[in-house]
Order: sequence, then structure tokens, then C-alpha cells
Amino acid sequence: MSKQSGLMPVTEAMAAIMAGVQCDLSLEILPLYAVQGRVLAQDLQAFMDVPPADNSAMDGYALRMSDLEMDVVPISQRIAAGQAPKALSVGTCARLFTGAEVPEGAELIVMQEQTEIVDGGIRILGEHHLGAFIRRAGQDIEQGEKVLSKGTLISPRHMGVLASMGIAEVEVYRRLKVAVISTGSELLDPGQPLSAGKIYNSNRYQLAGLLAQLDMELVDVGIIEDDPQATKDGLLQAAKSADVVITSGGVSVGEEDYVKTSVEALGALSLWKLAIKPGKPLAFGHIQGTPFFGLPGNPASVLVTFLVMARPYLLAMQGVTDKPLRPLPAQLVNPPDRPSVRQEYLRARIVGSAQGMLQVKAMTNQNSGVLSTAMHGDGLAIVPIGASGDEASQIEFLMF
Repeated sequence: MSKQSGLMPVTEAMAAIMAGVQCDLSLEILPLYAVQGRVLAQDLQAFMDVPPADNSAMDGYALRMSDLEMDVVPISQRIAAGQAPKALSVGTCARLFTGAEVPEGAELIVMQEQTEIVDGGIRILGEHHLGAFIRRAGQDIEQGEKVLSKGTLISPRHMGVLASMGIAEVEVYRRLKVAVISTGSELLDPGQPLSAGKIYNSNRYQLAGLLAQLDMELVDVGIIEDDPQATKDGLLQAAKSADVVITSGGVSVGEEDYVKTSVEALGALSLWKLAIKPGKPLAFGHIQGTPFFGLPGNPASVLVTFLVMARPYLLAMQGVTDKPLRPLPAQLVNPPDRPSVRQEYLRARIVGSAQGMLQVKAMTNQNSGVLSTAMHGDGLAIVPIGASGDEASQIEFLMF
């Protein structure tokens, strides 16, 4: 805890949350086309060279260095991509095309623009060097090389590399199941008529989208009204049907907030006041062994606490080890004038770059109940505790 503010620093809370996280998910084998966004469950080594044989980087002619001195070089074969070449006869060249396999004996390729077709073959123009325009076998990947590590979050770039090695199936962790509960008798789902005292539930849909971005399986428990038994029943149902439970709202100590007491009755709970803005109240614990996050109720606070506190934990539970969502160094062009006792996460948009560093501008309204500023932004500008003015211009930027 910070002695000055009585608030727990973000780094301290993260260390406590991440201390016990582990991936216990079962494995499944999927076809390569279906593994985008999934997490690799084993190291992968190359069982072949990529490319598997020397091939041509140009349309041209393959020949030996010694035959460059010939006035006219006869053409002994024509090789298109996909054809198996014959060994190159001494004193001849092979007409070949981009991607075609280079014949045994050839030492360089002369591009067609540096040749002249004449009676009996080609005449070589200009100067040339050994190995020119030959893509060597294993140039991309060598047989036996470790290509991907267990815990890699698979992207289309990875899929292309795996396909180049002839891999058709990949062993991955099953998708993490995350139960989402919205608490509050004031909440209505979009599409229902709005009546006095009610508001539309934005957190339910925001969290659904954030989980979809992580390719995790949503278990939608819906809205639980402010009732102690309904809250306990909903939490228990969620814990039995998912790997993690996330609630929004209901973790304060108000008379109508029942999440705290229900989780304590069903498992264990730590309720923290974090040195984070927005999103000071955060609950973390378990419901009969199922990890639990209790996020604040304000929509901007939900966004920030999910991205900063919950997302790293969920990714670790999913088996991710390569930490693909690190903050980037950036310059905040409109830093705050006054320091804060909490680390601020300002909704901001990218406005340019200077000297290789992103330049970002904080949105005008940073109220925790205002979500539209996030819609117009690109990420969160992280301003450390006590920083303001020029001191707060060099920051880290966490992309949405």
C-alpha cells in the first residue's frame, strides 16, 4: 500500500494477481486454417528446409560461372515453377522462371534483361557474380530449427510459416471460458423500452467484445438484480460453467451491493482500492476455486481495469507466454497540469509520430462514466503517479 494515499499501486496488485495464475486447459488438435487467435500447446521444430531446394528469384537463365565466357550459351532445358529439373549439362544454360527449382550444377542465375537471344542460345550481357539470384534451400527456415514456442498466440503470420513447412494440424489449448455477469436492478438490455430509473447495460456488450478480441469463449450469465440470493445463485452458476468469472458493478460496500458478501460466502475475496484512475475499486478472489474478478460499474473504469488488470491474467490462463500486448513508448502532447495520487490511464488517440515515437493526445473528457471518448481513441496513455507537465509527456501507451 502507498503510505501517502492508502491506495495499492498497480504493480503491487498485478504481482498479487499473477502470482498464482496457471494454464490448466485441455488440448485439442485443429486444422491449420482454424488456429488464428489460438495458443500453441507445444514447441514446433522444422522437419524440413524452407525452401526445400534452391530456387530462382528471377525469370532468367541458370548456368555455371565458367560458362559466362562463352560467346553463345546453348539452352539445354526449360524449367517452370513446379517442375523437377535435370542436372545442368556443362556448356549449357537452363531457361527458368521465378520460383523454379535450380538445376544441379548451376552456380548463378542471369536475369533475362541481361541476356540477348541469338541463334543457338543466348548471349550474356554485363557482369555477374557467384550465387546471383539463387534463393538457397533453408534460407527461410533450416531443418531442426525451433520455429515457434509453446505459448505463442498464433497470428496469420505464424499460420503462413507453418503452412510453408507442410504442417496441416496444430495442437492448441482449448479456448478459455469466461463468465460475464452484470449486476444492478437499474440495468436494461438494448432493445427494451427505457423507463424511469433505468439505464442500458453497456458493460455486458463491452466485455463480450473484449473477450472476443482475445478469442475466448463468452459464458453470458446476463443481468443479476440487486438481491442477495439471486446474486449468490448467479455467481455459483457462473463458477460452475466457466474457467473465470467477471462481474461489473456491485463490489462496493453499499447496502444494495451484494457481490462482495456472496463471493466471500462462496469462496474468498480481496477488495482493493487501487492507485489507478479510473477504476479505483477492484475485487479479486475465487468462487469455489474458480478465479473471480469484480470490476467497477462505470463503463470507462470497466474498460481500463479489464485491459490493465484482467487481460494479462486471462491470457496467462489461456497459456500465452509471449506477452503480445506490451505498452509502447509514446509522447503525450497534452500532459495533465496537475499531479495525481493515482496512476492515470487517459483515453487517447494517435496524432502522429516524431523521432520514431508515437505522439498521442488525451481526449478532453476523462470522466469514468463517459465511454464515447474511448470509441474515438486508440488506447490508454499511462501517466505515472505524481507526474504532470513536461514530466508527464514521456509515457507508455497501451493500445486498445
